[in-house]
Amino acid sequence: MPNATTARLSRRGLLAAGGVLGLGAVLTACGDDDAKDGGADTKGSAKTGPWTFKDDRGTTVKLDGTPKNIVAFTGVAAALYDYGVEVKGVFGPTTTKDGKADVQAGDMDVSKVTVLGNVWDQFNVEKYAALAPDVLISTMFDDAGTLWYVPEASKDKIAKLAPSVGISVFDRQLTAPLQRMWELAESLGADMTAAKVTEAKKRFEAASERLRKAAKAKPEIKVLVGSASPELFYVSGSNLSIDLEYFKALGVNFVEPTEEAKKATGGWFESLSWENVDKHKADVIMMDDRSSAIQPADITEATWKQLPAVKAGQVIARSTEPILSYDKCVAPVEALAEAIEKAKKVS
Repeated sequence: MPNATTARLSRRGLLAAGGVLGLGAVLTACGDDDAKDGGADTKGSAKTGPWTFKDDRGTTVKLDGTPKNIVAFTGVAAALYDYGVEVKGVFGPTTTKDGKADVQAGDMDVSKVTVLGNVWDQFNVEKYAALAPDVLISTMFDDAGTLWYVPEASKDKIAKLAPSVGISVFDRQLTAPLQRMWELAESLGADMTAAKVTEAKKRFEAASERLRKAAKAKPEIKVLVGSASPELFYVSGSNLSIDLEYFKALGVNFVEPTEEAKKATGGWFESLSWENVDKHKADVIMMDDRSSAIQPADITEATWKQLPAVKAGQVIARSTEPILSYDKCVAPVEALAEAIEKAKKVS
């Protein structure tokens, strides 16, 4: 989270701030309806012959063979890694200040990939060109086809070096981009019949059913989704974000910011001063786990410590930008299910 208030951040820079729970909604929406519905098709051969993939912009990428020199947003690379597809270069939060793997890097060995940029608006075009990329892959947090973490200033130069693939994580349930990443990994040669892969999907489905039952058994439990910065506390609405839309569909009772409060951020979240952090009543709080946000253990504000959910120890982490493999999406679903199962009504 940068040391700047929401008001001082640029419209696009705001999307990358740790406090922006839903991320990129303040950009112009003008998407392809078929792509929004997750209806893009996938074709290709991992062994021989041409490779073709239609992404969520409705753009079809065609290559003579399956891409080998892949460059991807860190979270995308982490998902592909879980399916056995490794990339050459990454951009986005990859390493922490102490050199360890960022939470968004998943299980990747970050020492074995070329990091083109570790923070927002950082992308080394020269290093990218040196990798001789076959394709660049990222997520999209709007309907305008904006590739996440590809800088506005250098996007045209980057686009000339290799075709790109965009996977939408905007205004749909988690299962849709999970399926799209599955299809992409399969097209890139992943063995989607491997036991590790199929078992992870079964565990995700079981975790989802557990959450559905927990939410149904305790509909009175209110869940607030937050993110902390030095200046402000952000409360996310349940629309637009893939994880929250999915959890809501499973029956989770979310605290919702007022519509008026969300207007300034395109419907994503509400900004509160620390003095007003108790505006919304909640029984469970999910907190942004990204390295750009202040983590609960490091929050020193007295108003935070007095929140009933905090005093009751009913605070859990939220994977604000889920790694889109079934393996990585099991834990967040299970954690929320367990939190609701154990939660006491404190609001």
